[in-house]
Amino acid sequence: MNTLIAIVGLGILCLILEIFDFRKAIIPISIIGLLAVLGLNISEFNSPAAYYNNMIIVSKFSTSFSALFIVLTIFLIALSHKFYEHHQTQLSDFIAIKLFLLSGAVAMVSFGNLAMFFLGIEVLSISLYVLASSDRKNIKSNEAGMKYFLMGSFASGIILFGICLIYGAMGTFDVTEISELSYSAELPVWFPIGIILVTIGMFFKIAAVPFHFWAPDVYEGSPALTTALMSTLAKVVAIATLFKLLTAMNAEISTQFQLVIVIVSMASMTVGNIMALRQVNVKRMLAFSGISHAGFMLMTLLNVTNAAGTLLYYTSAYALAGIAAFSVILYVCYNKNNEDINNFHGLGKTNPLLAAILTASLLSMAGIPIFAGFFAKLFLFNQTIQAGYISLVIVAVINSIISVGYYFKLILAMYNKEPNETRTATPFVIYAVAVIAIVLNIALGFFPSLVLDLLA
Repeated sequence: MNTLIAIVGLGILCLILEIFDFRKAIIPISIIGLLAVLGLNISEFNSPAAYYNNMIIVSKFSTSFSALFIVLTIFLIALSHKFYEHHQTQLSDFIAIKLFLLSGAVAMVSFGNLAMFFLGIEVLSISLYVLASSDRKNIKSNEAGMKYFLMGSFASGIILFGICLIYGAMGTFDVTEISELSYSAELPVWFPIGIILVTIGMFFKIAAVPFHFWAPDVYEGSPALTTALMSTLAKVVAIATLFKLLTAMNAEISTQFQLVIVIVSMASMTVGNIMALRQVNVKRMLAFSGISHAGFMLMTLLNVTNAAGTLLYYTSAYALAGIAAFSVILYVCYNKNNEDINNFHGLGKTNPLLAAILTASLLSMAGIPIFAGFFAKLFLFNQTIQAGYISLVIVAVINSIISVGYYFKLILAMYNKEPNETRTATPFVIYAVAVIAIVLNIALGFFPSLVLDLLA
């Protein structure tokens, strides 16, 4: 709870700094403040507590994922200064929105009440709607914001309807009470219907098939830094929240949807990878890649009682690789009208370090050793086999092989093509964020127990 209050307070402080014309201090103060909030969050790891009649519940699960969210937000804010130079809106607005979005993310993994769960979703979603359409002079950004707003609002309505049905069946929003009542021999029919509707709404949030159609257009049209946020932080928040929700409603309930989850997981992996092979725009390619990874992450829902540590590890590996990749994309495509692969031609010759970082991040996403992405898939597959879903693992392995095709298309463009332009000097912050993110990814590959044991 203290973490949530501190994040909101930091967002308000950013707006106040703008009023008093301390614009240059906004990003440094935000990063320092988030580091302090990270320390505060870690201090609550072994101190489970409930606040405001169980509206907020602090647990190992919530603090672990909140720590990941805070680290990702630090990276995203660090990349903000240069990116927003040409925007007419004040920098403080963008930073404050990111901080308020983070508060919604923390609420989504800390809820003990369905009202707080929905409040967290709305805070995060509205922030994303604004950021997606924040490049006001770019018609693609306007289109992305409108598409995301319309479809996201519809998904939120489905979630809200599901929550209403759960309340109608149980007579309470409190997750603990709902969990206890769910053991009743005769559950009202509204209860499973409500769970289904909430799950459908969350499938939209993580861009799982068949609720994925918004993702490629929104990713491509949004400003690149917003796409980075959607691809990493927002996706990780949604899957962690869905996992917690099904856990809170009892693991037995999720078994009723195991076949659906298996089908959606297979479809997401397959559709995402096959469509990614056809893309020439890097952001669209990573959008379909994210759809595929959503399919992998959904595999953890088949064993919610034991998969929390695996989910944390997979999301950490995926998000860190994504941050490293988008750091390079922001540099290469800065002040360009598109993010096509031809912009990356010859990057291995003009900037070997950034090319190596992008290569490493793509290899991690593909599941190649020594990166954390390989071990994340290894642990996930092993756990899924133990749960008895060998056919799903076979499909997942085949899709991992398919993904190598489109990741290597970008890698080969960096090393086998000749540079088609003279590149500008690379800002230090790009190097810093990209290097730190990929080093953390590799470190997780060597020391997976650092994350896996947190929720054991």
